[in-house]
This record gives sequence, C-alpha cells and structure tokens, in this order.
Amino acid sequence: MASNRHLGRIVVLQSLYEYDFRAEESLDIDAVVERNLHQYEGVIGDNEFVFNLVHSVLDNQQTLDAYIQPAAPEWPVEQIARVDKIILRMSVSELLLSEDTPPKVVINEAVELGKRFGSDNSSKFVNGVLGTVYREQIETQRQQTSEPEETAQD
Repeated sequence: MASNRHLGRIVVLQSLYEYDFRAEESLDIDAVVERNLHQYEGVIGDNEFVFNLVHSVLDNQQTLDAYIQPAAPEWPVEQIARVDKIILRMSVSELLLSEDTPPKVVINEAVELGKRFGSDNSSKFVNGVLGTVYREQIETQRQQTSEPEETAQD
C-alpha cells in the first residue's frame, strides 16, 4: 500500500488539476480537496499536509514558476502540459517549504506521479527540471543562508 504522504500528493494533484481545468468556474478549492480526500477516508492521516500543499501552490504560483522557468528554458511554463506543470509546482513548493521531507524523496515522488498521471516522457522531464531547480537554485540558496556571516575585524 502507498504511503499516506504519497496518497496525499495524489489528492493534491487531482485537486489542483480539477481547479486548473475548471478555472473559469469559481470553485471552492477546499471543497474540491475535501471531496478528493473522501476517496481515501481513513487512509490519509495527514489532511493538513494536503491542504497546506494545495494552498502553497495556489498562493505562490508566480514564485514557483520563477523557479521552474530557468530549469526548462525551452518550455515556457504556460506551454508545459497541465499535469507536468502541477507536479512541478507541487514539488518545488515542497522543496522550498518542507524541512521534514528529504529533497530526494520529493523528487522521487514527483517522478512517480509523472509516470502514473503524465505522458510517456513526463517522468524524465519532471526529474530533469526538479534536479536542476534543486541543484542550481534551492541548494545554492540554502548554502548561502547557512554560511556564517563574517565579522568585521577590529
């Protein structure tokens, strides 16, 4: 059986896909998430993770796209397949905000979602983009912020 977080990510993907697909309708994203969570009632123990990730993606879409675009210069974000774009946004959001999930796990989960829900090349595309985002942007930022500040010498 898949892990609770894995199933949670599936619910996030399903919910964001529906929300994006039906963008012209004024959907209540929380109602969409609740309905999708109902499929896994009693299996996903961490509904807060699901809601937090959904809202993180929706609230930070431009920031997430700014991380994705340099890693996929041949593909403007608006031209990336809907499923792949949502998987990338979810994963970049989780890489940026989640300190309790190792980056390799986040990337592997994204690749698995790409295999299951995307096209034939989705998993390779997602893996390449996320690997680049992590190495060239997120890891670099973390190293810069964790370096001790040099003190002025008297």
